[in-house]
Amino acid sequence: MSRWLCFLLLVCAQAHAAPGSTRSDEIDRILQERGLLTQLQEVRHDVADRTTTLVSTAMGFLGVPYRRGGSNAETGFDCSGFVRTIFEQAKGLALPRRANEQAAATEVIDKKDLQPGDLVFFNTMRRAFSHVGIYVGDGKFIHAPRSGAKVRVEDMSGSYWQHRFNGARRVAGEDDPIEALANAPAAR
Repeated sequence: MSRWLCFLLLVCAQAHAAPGSTRSDEIDRILQERGLLTQLQEVRHDVADRTTTLVSTAMGFLGVPYRRGGSNAETGFDCSGFVRTIFEQAKGLALPRRANEQAAATEVIDKKDLQPGDLVFFNTMRRAFSHVGIYVGDGKFIHAPRSGAKVRVEDMSGSYWQHRFNGARRVAGEDDPIEALANAPAAR
């Protein structure tokens, strides 16, 4: 049921955004009667704030050197240590330590559905999910690339990354606002 409610809310939000639509007025009326319009707007803002915080936190580590097994800015990061630290600092979530474990612990999404803050995985060592980064939008991701390099933003459409792309994942926290809204009783 909660997935259906999320889907309904997203459809309503898209219809609401359609200019000159009389259906939009009808949908607004229905949502307002059920007390969902305000909740939908709050969820939209909450999700945007969390994503902005996550990406901003990651960008704050640009230039930190790569270090195999590294998990802090003072000594350096490897790819999964970087991702783990960002999610811990920005969202208070403790992800597993290794990239393949992070892939296994997160929700599979289609590449076309990527949103800032989602994880992107690559096969860089002849094994699946051997490298991870954080999607920042516009086809770009931030990551700790390799020895001798520093945390940086790269374009996923580059031939190296395009050829090695392994999949996209979404981290769902316990306090996911969409899930909380979906499980909340309708206001009357």
